[in-house]
Amino acid sequence: MRNIYFKISEADNGLMIKDFLKGFGVSSSLLTKLKQTENGITLNGSFAKAIEHIKTDDTLQISIESKGHMPIPSDTEIEILYEDEDILVANKPPFMPVHESRNHRGDTLSNAVAAHMKEDTAFRAVFRLDRDTSGAVLIAKHELAASKLAGKIKKDYYAVVKGKITESGTIDLPIKRLDESIIKRCVADGGERAVTHYKPIKTSNRTTLLKINLETGRTHQIRVHFSHLGCPLVGDSLYGGEDRRINRQALHCRDIYFTHPITNEEMHIYSPFPQDFQRLI
Repeated sequence: MRNIYFKISEADNGLMIKDFLKGFGVSSSLLTKLKQTENGITLNGSFAKAIEHIKTDDTLQISIESKGHMPIPSDTEIEILYEDEDILVANKPPFMPVHESRNHRGDTLSNAVAAHMKEDTAFRAVFRLDRDTSGAVLIAKHELAASKLAGKIKKDYYAVVKGKITESGTIDLPIKRLDESIIKRCVADGGERAVTHYKPIKTSNRTTLLKINLETGRTHQIRVHFSHLGCPLVGDSLYGGEDRRINRQALHCRDIYFTHPITNEEMHIYSPFPQDFQRLI
């Protein structure tokens, strides 16, 4: 149970509780759950209905039940980059899927987080990374945090690509599933719009370290776009970047920026480059 308190300011004097909560970001479905939960909404310590009005200096409290199915805990240790009552940021290592699937049971980030949290709640990853991509993954601990964070995370990716790129640029090319392939994607007319912004950080004779920001979030977007340019990610065997120096695509989510869903604090979480990526650069 997550209890969240609000001290009512003069600006919100006279509002109905439901309007105040919706303004904070509480969805209609969550508001219904709060009304159905015993003492889900209290005003100055007493049960309150959502249609009651609030006054300056009142104390409003909501109690969110964090129910849901958490995957079976595993004994895999993960690094926690940040954690509080509302969110958790895990440092996902390469070769670890975020979610369980038919081919991955017990070896995912969700299993490791279940062991860490030791709570009977849903696993709410706000975004996902490919299995072989490393870096920061933000997990919401309850429904309100998840809904307020969805689609509002700025992520700085770093990739090492083959070839020499000396200027910043933007790739705006549509991506679709390659015919007869379950996994592979390609740039093609009729695909979904995909926009990738990039900036060179360091170049060598054969490779370039890029900082990358995504305007859209298509499957394999970074990998497909740079492969299409003739600069596949180093180590990405699926898209033509095979390299003996690293046995995965050289892609890492290093920095995430977001507004905390409850405190409204501006957050920046940093995930250091893993060893295989550091050796490459």
